[in-house]
Amino acid sequence: MAKTTTMMTIGDTAEWLKSRDKFLIITHRRPDGDTIGCAGALCCGLNKIGKTAYVLYNPEVTEKYMPFIKDYWAPGEYVPEYTITVDTASQHLFYEDAKKYLDKISLSIDHHQSNTLYAEYTCLDDSTAACAEVVYNILKQLPCGVDKTSAGQLYIAISTDTGCFSFANTTAASLKAAAELIEAGAPHTELNRILFRARTRGRVKIESIVNNALEFYFNDTVAIAAITRDMIESTGAVEDDIDGIAAIPGSIEGVLVGITIRELTSTADCKVSIRTTPGVSAHNICQRFGGGGHPMAAGFARRKSVEEIKQELIAVLGDFLPRD
Repeated sequence: MAKTTTMMTIGDTAEWLKSRDKFLIITHRRPDGDTIGCAGALCCGLNKIGKTAYVLYNPEVTEKYMPFIKDYWAPGEYVPEYTITVDTASQHLFYEDAKKYLDKISLSIDHHQSNTLYAEYTCLDDSTAACAEVVYNILKQLPCGVDKTSAGQLYIAISTDTGCFSFANTTAASLKAAAELIEAGAPHTELNRILFRARTRGRVKIESIVNNALEFYFNDTVAIAAITRDMIESTGAVEDDIDGIAAIPGSIEGVLVGITIRELTSTADCKVSIRTTPGVSAHNICQRFGGGGHPMAAGFARRKSVEEIKQELIAVLGDFLPRD
């Protein structure tokens, strides 16, 4: 059950962190670059100012992101005094090992307008493209500042949440933060290669699957790719290969709403990701199904078949599209 939260500014949050110790930082399930980079950067900064801080082990971290977070895992016997979530809008995003902290979250640092205010304290800025921008501004007000290590972590976070600065959520502030991170030592050339340029055979096959699965509705303004578990397994792709496929349907000329519906290999759920253009709220569409996110990038999970979810979406999408 959500508790009454105290909203905090960046400055308030920096002071809160300075006056406490023994932190445990929690990422969200199916972790992406933003939650991983924020956790690593915040942990690094807190350690640098003499605080004891670790990141709770997340078994869902993929091979691509593991090198950037593995050095911060908490020892099994560690007992924190304060718990912090990063880039986690609701308790529904807690993975199994994190659920014992469901009602014990001291601080939530986030950028999702759909944040359910479940923590005792909340630092939220939904105008930012990535939670990394919030963490970056907090670190700048701590004695540690941002060093080469934390700059690299934050660059991972902000670049992945903006699609290497190509998504519509990218702002001047995002670009300014990225430039400052590069100046602080973030190895952007190598990170861009790892995160955006290098493609495995599995990734190439997945992209082919998505393109072949595309269906168009509402006078071609809506593109939906329904991807079954069998389709994914036929490619031999791993989870890293699937990262970012949600952007494919929305990248098509004339499409206002791009949707991927994917059967997960680890659970019976389907994951729905929606990307939209300005003027159509992905958050509002997903909220109809118990999810949420950002105005142009949101999602939800549902324990129904791919086809059932597709039909449910088609039935309501007209409510959200522009009227002629």
